[in-house]
Amino acid sequence: MYSARYGNDGSHHERIDFVTGKEKVPSKKKTAIIIGVLVAALVVAAVVAFLIWFFVFKDGSGLTLSYRREPSVKVFSGHMMLVDEPYDQKLEDTSSTEFTDLARKLEAQLESNYQKDDFLQKYYTKSVITAFSEGVIAYYWSQFDVPVDDLERLPELSEERVLEVLEAGIKESRAIQPTAIKIREITASDTDARMARNPGAPDECFSTLEATENEQEFTSPGYPTAYPAKSRCQWQIRAFESDVISVSFPFFNIEDDCKDDFVAIYDSLSPDDSQTITEKCGQRPPTNPLAVVSSGNIMLINLITDTDVQQPGFLAVYKAIPKSVAKKCGGVLTDNKGVIQSPQHPSFYPPATDCKWTIEVPSGQKVRLKFTMFRMKEPGVDVRQCHKDYVEVMGVKYCGEMTSLTLTSSTNDLTVLFHSDESYTDKGFKAEYSAFDPKNPCPNEFACVSDKCISPKLKCDGWNDCGDMSDEKDCSCTKDQFLCGNGLCKPKIWVCDRVNDCGDGSDEKSCSCGANEWRCGNGMCLSQDVVCNGKQDCTDGSDEASCTTAPGVCSEFTFKCKSGDCVNKVNAECDLVNDCSDGSDEDICNCGTRPYKLNRIVGGQNAELGEWPWQVSLHFQTSGHACGASILSPKWILSAAHCFVTNSPDNLIAANWLSYSGMQDQYKHVGVAKRAIRNIIPHPNYNRMTFDYDIALLELSEPLEFTNTIQPICLPSSSHVFPAGIGCWVTGWGAMREGAGAAQLLQKASVKIINDSVCNTVTEGQVTSRMLCSGVLAGGIDACQGDSGGPLVCFEESGKWFQAGIVSWGEGCARRMKPGVYSRVTKFREWIRKEINV
Repeated sequence: MYSARYGNDGSHHERIDFVTGKEKVPSKKKTAIIIGVLVAALVVAAVVAFLIWFFVFKDGSGLTLSYRREPSVKVFSGHMMLVDEPYDQKLEDTSSTEFTDLARKLEAQLESNYQKDDFLQKYYTKSVITAFSEGVIAYYWSQFDVPVDDLERLPELSEERVLEVLEAGIKESRAIQPTAIKIREITASDTDARMARNPGAPDECFSTLEATENEQEFTSPGYPTAYPAKSRCQWQIRAFESDVISVSFPFFNIEDDCKDDFVAIYDSLSPDDSQTITEKCGQRPPTNPLAVVSSGNIMLINLITDTDVQQPGFLAVYKAIPKSVAKKCGGVLTDNKGVIQSPQHPSFYPPATDCKWTIEVPSGQKVRLKFTMFRMKEPGVDVRQCHKDYVEVMGVKYCGEMTSLTLTSSTNDLTVLFHSDESYTDKGFKAEYSAFDPKNPCPNEFACVSDKCISPKLKCDGWNDCGDMSDEKDCSCTKDQFLCGNGLCKPKIWVCDRVNDCGDGSDEKSCSCGANEWRCGNGMCLSQDVVCNGKQDCTDGSDEASCTTAPGVCSEFTFKCKSGDCVNKVNAECDLVNDCSDGSDEDICNCGTRPYKLNRIVGGQNAELGEWPWQVSLHFQTSGHACGASILSPKWILSAAHCFVTNSPDNLIAANWLSYSGMQDQYKHVGVAKRAIRNIIPHPNYNRMTFDYDIALLELSEPLEFTNTIQPICLPSSSHVFPAGIGCWVTGWGAMREGAGAAQLLQKASVKIINDSVCNTVTEGQVTSRMLCSGVLAGGIDACQGDSGGPLVCFEESGKWFQAGIVSWGEGCARRMKPGVYSRVTKFREWIRKEINV
């Protein structure tokens, strides 16, 4: 893998009478019209009456629509800071007399405050004190029940109104209730009602934990089998006042729908949204665990599950670490190069943290700061404003997620500020800094305006390598390039390829066909008569790809159901819609999914564990990795014929091969499924000279067990369309560059499907209809030796990954205007089905 860069329904039948001239009396005609209108009105009335009965009084329940609406439960949570109230350690024990007495007094005060507001007292149900912490701080929630008849007033029950009433009650109690508990501050936050736990209820899924310097564990209920549905669990974690709490999840598998199932973590003992550290669901790989740190000595973790499909849950490891260690950051740095990062990186940084780094380099030099990882995403934050968590450099704030960011100082020093507020944290950042000579900022390289350094070969190649377009400005197009309207230079062969390569569409503006012509996907203009005539007139089949022909009319461009019917719809299979009457377009779709929830980490192209669970490594004898493959089913994998049909007959002997599934690192085999090869079936028409029909099926000695890291890829139907310009991924352990050895870690590269006519041009006519090109024509990204047989996969809107190609051949690796050539899987779909019934 080389990745240097990466009007009428006709249902009403009138009676027709044939009459003589004497019978044509106008008055009778008018009468008939009136009668017809009355009849029609009666029919309409009957239909309306039926609909009213059906929807309002259905099933004889006698319930009206209003009664079918659900009443609303509103919960507000927060904390209260008490005045002159001594802290007793016994307050941490929810079963103690001290806790119960103080809690009851505060609950009574909350109720008294709500009762003073006519609106709130009408719906108020109860308040519960859930915890106390040093300060003294009391944590609470209050519940309001709004009946169906009053739902239109629900917007009035807001955070602002609740908080206003509570604050007014606090002021009043100070003046006229000397015996009341004095409250200095109170907060109120609209809270998911499922978070409201009562620590005094014996049947609650509720725990209090004490964090120490030694690691301890807790798990979700039912772990590791499955958590129960309708779980409402809560863990309160405390530590000494000088410590903070660190919690990591070595195993985390929650149903991937955060509306129903999720884990919410708070920098508080109350599920107050303003104190949320993070909210997560899905499944995380061991290489990218969830790990968070509190800002103080308390933390709250909630588990909510509502779906019927239960997952294993989580294993959590927690411990206390000194606050001074957890938030250590910043300082004065005087080395010529080094690294700075957010506190606890790559774990989530703590809330309420500020850091300041001052980088000083020798006089006459400047500082270049290059972020290799930048992720500070937060719900509802405008990345143009960055008003919550941010990095500030030279007066500019940066937040969100960025694939690349390089900054340079104007002098020989640079100050970097990091700020996190009290809610929602993330992985933060990691940045490399270095001193450079402003007279020669990029020795032997091209200096972008941003001071990013790139290879001089990338200058004026039509690609925005700098990120700020500075490498594509002031360019003189060569004879092989097209001058775009925005001044960019693009290869001429990209003109009229139905891909907006220029960015302003100027390369596609003069490509319209005549009024009675059809434009093929490759830009060719043909007569409109060719469209949907059942014949492939366009070389890419675009004239037949989305036709609406009569039912039952099949062609190579239609999806064929098992029943024999055909569906005229692009990519009908596995799109979550039953297009076939027998459902056969959706019955083989247990494929193309990645169980792990993966973050996109910028910098580098090493694949994460479980990121490409269909990838297989094929080892030949004792030589180690030789080719790639992809999983089709428990017993069959797919590869390239040229891996086996060679000058040596040994390559066709199945016993000489071993397959490794679920592998990321060639030197680590934990969790990897090793299987011998029982049978090798290369395509009978494979041509060793032209690489035509370069495909092979391999039968495993014993079936695979699908896991988080071992999954099958979806095979596209023969009518599946992978349009030019679509972004796909190629993976493998091939050489990192031309002439180099194989990679130890699985590599990935983002490539684009290249138009067939362009593909044919750059390969000088060497491709057949069973091949496709994919890559980056500018060079720098491609498959390479050792990637052969591996999959080229593309993501569909249905959420499934489909295999578009098999790494076959190419001229060198990542060379300019020499993209990779792949076997086109759609052309072999029927052969695969015939051979192995998959």
